[in-house]
Amino acid sequence: MSTKSGDLVPEKKILKIIILVRGEKVILDSDLAILYGVETRRLNEQVRRNIDKFPDDFMFQLTKEEFENLKSQFATSSATWGGRRKLPLVFTEHGALQAANVLNSPQANKMSVFIVRTFVKLREMALTNEKLSRKFIELEKRVSDHDEILIELIREIKKLIDSPNPKGKRPAIGFIEPVQMEKNKNRRTSG
Repeated sequence: MSTKSGDLVPEKKILKIIILVRGEKVILDSDLAILYGVETRRLNEQVRRNIDKFPDDFMFQLTKEEFENLKSQFATSSATWGGRRKLPLVFTEHGALQAANVLNSPQANKMSVFIVRTFVKLREMALTNEKLSRKFIELEKRVSDHDEILIELIREIKKLIDSPNPKGKRPAIGFIEPVQMEKNKNRRTSG
């Protein structure tokens, strides 16, 4: 791959090939091989020659059920999955980095940096989602508390609106000038 930033595989493409298996975010051996510019067969040969560098939390082999489930999720069989004789290997973030080390090619070394950055972004997104979720729960609690207060306030206002005037007349609203008040008093007493 070229060193020009436009020619490198974007992190969005890497995000699309990261899948969740057994609660781990992993990349299929065939997808990793494409990123590293080697055949899947060569990648797996190098991994098997250096198997001591790949503990279970770096790499594991899919079971037949996991592989069938994975193929059914994508609805069509990938061209790279078609004629497989062995079940695929999947690599965690650390395993993908270790695979680049055992391949020891310039492209694998360059791509491993993008893969690690993508996994880091996934972790950041997960943390952000967790933080947002917690804040949303806090907001729901506050709003529900405010809802109770608002409902009580509305009840009290309705009581004021619905309470009848004892004289049956509505009181005048506004300011009455003192001169006008005197005239009104005189009319009442003279009539």
